[in-house]
Amino acid sequence: MVGGHLLDCLAVIPYLTGPRVLDVGSGAGFPGIPFAVARPDLQFALLDSNHKKAAFLRQAVADLQLKNATVICERVEAWHAGEKFDCIISRAFAEIAEFIALTKHLLAPGGVFAAMKGVHPFEEIERLPPDFRVRQVHAFAVPGLEAQRHLVLIERA
Repeated sequence: MVGGHLLDCLAVIPYLTGPRVLDVGSGAGFPGIPFAVARPDLQFALLDSNHKKAAFLRQAVADLQLKNATVICERVEAWHAGEKFDCIISRAFAEIAEFIALTKHLLAPGGVFAAMKGVHPFEEIERLPPDFRVRQVHAFAVPGLEAQRHLVLIERA
C-alpha cells in the first residue's frame, strides 16, 4: 500500500505545476489527497463520477482538514469549472489520447497534462492528438515497488 500507492504518488510531486491542479478519476484519492497534504500551497480539485467514491473523498478531505482540496462528483467531459487548471493529472483514468480528449476543455493556457504510467507508453504517445505534444517523460523508481513508473507531461503544440 505505501509503495504501490502513496510513494508512487509522492514521487511525481516535483513535476506538479500550479496553482490549480485537477486530479481526474481520483477514486480512492490517489494522487489528489497525498498531493494536497504534501503541497498546501497548491489548490486541488479531486474529480470522480462515482457517488460512493466522491463521498469517501469528501470525508477524507474533511477528516484531514484539507483546506486546499475540493471534491467534484461529475463526469469530466460534462463538467465546466469556473477557472481552468494549470495541471491536469491522471493516475489510472484512461489512455493518454482519451484523457486529453475528455479534459482539454479544462486546461488553462500554458497548462500541462500529467499522465502517470507504468512502462513507458510509446504506443499511447504515438496516438496523441495532433494539437498536443510531449513536453517530457520522466522515469522514476518508487521505493518498495519493483515496477517501472513514468510521468508523461503533455502540452498544447
